[in-house]
Amino acid sequence: MSKRRKKKKADHHMDESWLLPYSDLMTLLLALFIVLFASSSVDEAKFSQISAAFNEIFDGGRGVMNNTAPTHVPVPKDESEAEEESSSYLEDQKSLSKIQDRVDEYIAVNELENQFETKMTDEGLLVTIRDSILFSPGKAEIRPEYEGIANEISDLLVFDPPRHIVVTGHTDNVPMNSAEYASNWELSVSRAVNFLKIIVKNGEINPLLFSAKGYGEFHPIAPNDTVEGRSKNRRVEVLIQPLVLKDGTPLE
Repeated sequence: MSKRRKKKKADHHMDESWLLPYSDLMTLLLALFIVLFASSSVDEAKFSQISAAFNEIFDGGRGVMNNTAPTHVPVPKDESEAEEESSSYLEDQKSLSKIQDRVDEYIAVNELENQFETKMTDEGLLVTIRDSILFSPGKAEIRPEYEGIANEISDLLVFDPPRHIVVTGHTDNVPMNSAEYASNWELSVSRAVNFLKIIVKNGEINPLLFSAKGYGEFHPIAPNDTVEGRSKNRRVEVLIQPLVLKDGTPLE
């Protein structure tokens, strides 16, 4: 009797065609995370964490969700907040304009157009006073007959809420070399300080909000080669500062 031949079991071959789409999927995921990373803002330490996470993925380690690092994405300012800041600045500018109107009215009533001038600037409301109405040539003491005007100006500088005020002295370029003042710098500073002293005598004014400085002849507003130009350059300026800056930040 012939022996039946045992049939050899057929070799089973595992189909690995699934590896190709898996590889494509992982490549796409990697590209996605690279794009997300490039569009975000992370520091070097966070980059190292993300890099280590990718290495573990392709080395068969833990999943990417176990190693993700949070990124910081700037949050745009709320539109309503920006509008509120802009509104605060505009309201403050309106208040400064009303102060200017009040000063201009004082100038007109007292017929001081040739000695006073007001102008809105980026730094605030600037009130310019010619030195001829306050000081004698080469002197820093306010002339007694004009102390009343200085006192009236102090009344115009009472605000609610209070504002910072900067008083600045200026001269022409004629050299100053007297027993009292060795330079125009010293003369301009002394004039600003003496004018400020009269202003802060007003009991309704807080001296902590006032300051004085002098520029000598170095901030002219007219050429110094004429009598009229030098007269314009000899002046005291009172800067009434805003309460709110253009970006909506309150002025400290």
